[in-house]
Amino acid sequence: MIAGKQVRAFPLRIWAPDAAKVEGVLEHRRVPLERLEGGWWRSAERLPAGTDYRFSVDGGEPLPSPRARWQPHGVDGPSRMLDPGSFEWSDGGWKPPPLADGVVYEAHIGTFSAQGTFEGAIGHLDSLVELGVTHLELMPVAEFSGEHGWGYDGVDLYAPHAAYGGPNGLWRLVDAAHARGLAVLLDVVYNHLGPTGNYLGRFGPYFTDRYSTPWGSAVNFDGPDSDEVRRFFIDNALMWLRDYHLDGLRLDAVHAIFDMSAVHFLEQLTAEVRQLEAELGRSLVVIAESDLNDPRLVADVARGGYGMDAQWSDDFHHALHSVLTGERTGYYEDFGTLGDLATTLGQGYRYAGDYSPFRRRRHGRPNPGLDGNRMLGYLQNHDQVGNRALGERSAELMSEGRLMIGAAVVLTAPFVPMLFQGEEWAASTPFQYFTDHHDPELGRAVSEGRRTEFAAFGWQPESVPDPQDRATFEASRLNWSERDRPDHARMLDWHRRLIRLRAEYPELRDGRLDRDAVESDDEGGWLRYRRGRIEVAFNVGAESRRLDVDPAATVLLASDERIGLDDGSLELPADTVAVLATT
Repeated sequence: MIAGKQVRAFPLRIWAPDAAKVEGVLEHRRVPLERLEGGWWRSAERLPAGTDYRFSVDGGEPLPSPRARWQPHGVDGPSRMLDPGSFEWSDGGWKPPPLADGVVYEAHIGTFSAQGTFEGAIGHLDSLVELGVTHLELMPVAEFSGEHGWGYDGVDLYAPHAAYGGPNGLWRLVDAAHARGLAVLLDVVYNHLGPTGNYLGRFGPYFTDRYSTPWGSAVNFDGPDSDEVRRFFIDNALMWLRDYHLDGLRLDAVHAIFDMSAVHFLEQLTAEVRQLEAELGRSLVVIAESDLNDPRLVADVARGGYGMDAQWSDDFHHALHSVLTGERTGYYEDFGTLGDLATTLGQGYRYAGDYSPFRRRRHGRPNPGLDGNRMLGYLQNHDQVGNRALGERSAELMSEGRLMIGAAVVLTAPFVPMLFQGEEWAASTPFQYFTDHHDPELGRAVSEGRRTEFAAFGWQPESVPDPQDRATFEASRLNWSERDRPDHARMLDWHRRLIRLRAEYPELRDGRLDRDAVESDDEGGWLRYRRGRIEVAFNVGAESRRLDVDPAATVLLASDERIGLDDGSLELPADTVAVLATT
């Protein structure tokens, strides 16, 4: 907050279309609200920033505000009036680096630092800059039940989590990141709300029973009174970008956003972000996570798409992970060959209208014009690590040689690379699923449900850590001192060199898939791809392989000193990778 600055005051406002009376409830009195058009209510009195308040609808129990900017006492406590202009920014003239040229780093605030706060994260920003990261992507920070959790069960979508440091902490983190040249993206959840502290349905028809999600009631994006429901979520997106100076959003599981409207919610949201982008004079990005392999998410609106900037590529992850680990259970049933990985490198999806054995139907949709820069590629992320029974990272599942292959492919593939916190030094700490629900029945249900959901992968229920046990959360906290140990330092250096290489060679940042050539041999255990002057080749076979390459090629990076290049012949021992360049 700005010292000595005059405290601003604001009216109470709430959308409650079916209410006959709405009051603001303060500590010792009530404030009447007047009904406006469209089901909105507003107080004539203005309350100074810092005032705690609740709303009472038709004389009912006082509830937190659905649009609360600050929930200092948790999801069930009073909301606190916040002045969004009270922070003194130092990032004037800030221009984020283009996503297409970037390296994204996903982080969970609660486990990223020893403090588990926005302030604690600031202490590690210089390490990200040194690594070569350009975009820091935060897992959800909207207020959720308890002190710690993944954040995907948020309920106060406008309020940064109090245990992380609240609004002021997030302002400071973004400002500090911008000062170091780091863009900041935020993961937001618009497909459902969490089970505890979710009072939206008490104010209006925010939810619908026409659809269902695996995590809770579906949001009413296309039914009666849905105009204001859409407004609630779009205003939330714009708030993060405008008031917190964030550079983009990642939308969680958009396949669970159900909307039969002629203008889909995602198209409307993206269009309004484009308008805000023009007003602010800086670029903003919208990234989708989707299970549909549908290129319409990122296709231009003129071509029938939603116009989003990029989407996560789980096909790339699954293809790479299954090749390097040999896992074939669950959805990995659809992957496992070098040919699968080659197909994904060449077209962005492995399944683009092909039959999926795991789904037992055709899956995805082809799009020969899809640009690789419209997809994020990764070997690890919070889902693919944390939704394993034990939360094991890739470093626990494969040899160092294969881990180096995975890093090389992620950072030289035709997609925007993304790393998960600690991946760059092969962190030994797991990232497990953890919650802090104070409702005993809910906590027990979450713990039991977690143990029964892994049958498809063959994991034993008794081995699954209890999400409600604080030790599960503590075990997931990064140990930054590991980076100084020889084996971890070696992996950190490998990532740094790969990222520097990506920055040096523009063809590694060119997403044109039609310019790349991919070859693979499952029997021989090798795969190679060329991107302009750069060629990447790796061997996961049991024996050393010799590949013909351009006689003018030189080795830029080699994961093993045994890799040899002699007169147009590349010697690749088992579980090694080389990056070559030709003039």
